Amino acid sequence: MVRYNRRKVLTGAGVLGGMTIAGCLGDDDPVADDTDDTDDTDDTDDTADDGDDEAAPDAPGTDPDDRDVMHGILQPETGDLGELGTPIADAAELPAIQLADADSPVTVDISREDSQTESEVGIARAEDLAAAGYPSFTGAAASDVTIPVAESVAIPEQMPMISPASTAPEITELDGDYVFRTCPSDALQGAVMAEVAWEDQGWETASTLHLNDAYGQALNAEFTSGFEELGGEVLEEEAFEPEQASYVSELESVLAAEPDFLMIVAFPVSGIQMFRDFYSEFDELPIMVTDGLIDDDLPTDVDNPMDNVIGTSPAADGPEVEAFNELYEEEYGSSPGVFNAQAYDASAVQILANLRGGDNDGQVISEQIREVSNPGGEVVGPSNFPEAVEMAANGDEIEYQGASSPVEFDENGDMTTVAYDIYDFEDFEITVTDTIEFEAE
Repeated sequence: MVRYNRRKVLTGAGVLGGMTIAGCLGDDDPVADDTDDTDDTDDTDDTADDGDDEAAPDAPGTDPDDRDVMHGILQPETGDLGELGTPIADAAELPAIQLADADSPVTVDISREDSQTESEVGIARAEDLAAAGYPSFTGAAASDVTIPVAESVAIPEQMPMISPASTAPEITELDGDYVFRTCPSDALQGAVMAEVAWEDQGWETASTLHLNDAYGQALNAEFTSGFEELGGEVLEEEAFEPEQASYVSELESVLAAEPDFLMIVAFPVSGIQMFRDFYSEFDELPIMVTDGLIDDDLPTDVDNPMDNVIGTSPAADGPEVEAFNELYEEEYGSSPGVFNAQAYDASAVQILANLRGGDNDGQVISEQIREVSNPGGEVVGPSNFPEAVEMAANGDEIEYQGASSPVEFDENGDMTTVAYDIYDFEDFEITVTDTIEFEAE
């Protein structure tokens, strides 16, 4: 049974940059409350007004009988992130499946590619998508793949990409016309982790183990900064390479100083081995993990209930999350996991932008992404997606509100409204115990 609570109050807000925390929100009817909160935000209206200062791009629309919508999916279905990557890719494909099941006149040609959680492979697969004429794609997942794919393929090829799972802060600095994401930056997650550790748990000292890549390094740095700003002390920090046969030496190094807790940034394949080593070699102490290890199968794979573990990850907290959950469960026979809602939204927005723009052309799609998602026009989402694509094909003004969030992109391609879930691991189950929400200033 899921224990669910909600809050919007976080101390130490100075670390959040361009985001701020709204006031208290009750537990009743969270979807309705979130929708009202978004509508009442003056800053959201300002964003829309700013966009009106420039001439809106043409919206010729599409006759569905004339062409198929071409859309790529680039996700890690093997490698260190493969355990999470396949469900993310499934969710990214779901809008196209939904249209086919509804006998929509719109046909979406999907090309699904495996990055193998490797930057070189990701670049090669993105190049394959470009060469085959796919004008945009949902991907990648690992930040260490997304960044080189963006720099080597998406930006020079003018090929929009929307990542549902890449959270490294430096992605904000990439080209906001061709690199978007429906997940939030780890500049926020680090603050959430620090707050939970210091204020909620009362921990005063930490050691950290993190992947030696863009994701691990950045999230470790954001957590360390936030924790120390609140008054905590980070005793040891250790980077590690993925998919090693043993992590005993790394664990010995960070645990030698006897911290109050250990913070780990890892992906499932490495995480399984790391936790097996931990439970077989060391005395238990509290551990905090991040989104890369929020995997329902992790305790079973480790063969331990993992009762000493808590975690954080971006939440699926959008106005249409329930509609998405029902679609996903009907199609795949299981509940969606971390970043699944973000993947659905990423694909849905690109399909709508493609249709409204009238062409399988990356520059055209880029111009339409904010037109179909940011405030203004008839509200659409997962619950009426078959109708939404027909409106987009007619060139109508629409506003996509999604499963993960309202899906409003700022000038950098980042979300303006995001939320984080807090998890407990207990008796082989992972449950959401709290949610923290952020909105753009």
